[in-house]
Amino acid sequence: MGTTAPTGFDADTLRRAVEGENATVLLSLYADDAQIRLVNKDAQPSRPKVLHGRNEIAEVLNDVYSRDLKHRMEQCVIEGDHAAYSESCEYPDGLRVLSESMITLRDGKISEQIMIEAWDD
Repeated sequence: MGTTAPTGFDADTLRRAVEGENATVLLSLYADDAQIRLVNKDAQPSRPKVLHGRNEIAEVLNDVYSRDLKHRMEQCVIEGDHAAYSESCEYPDGLRVLSESMITLRDGKISEQIMIEAWDD
């Protein structure tokens, strides 16, 4: 089990980006043509929400990071050109969100991500 991909992508960089106060650093980790496939209660596995390219990804990340929400990266494993990580989020009212992501790296950038989210009801 490695902690650094050969391309220089590492867990500390990902942690700073995920736990940062705005989307800018996190967005910089994505390739221009990156794709995110998001599965949650509103976007089920047979019809996931798919974001194509940094512009679509930026819209969602800017929305998420504009909220009063605390982000924490729980765990991260990086092996070659793949990484997986857990992220927990909490709103001021106590509502929690947990996400699990599997990412594919290309030239040190995230090229594909599958994210599964679970929300408190």
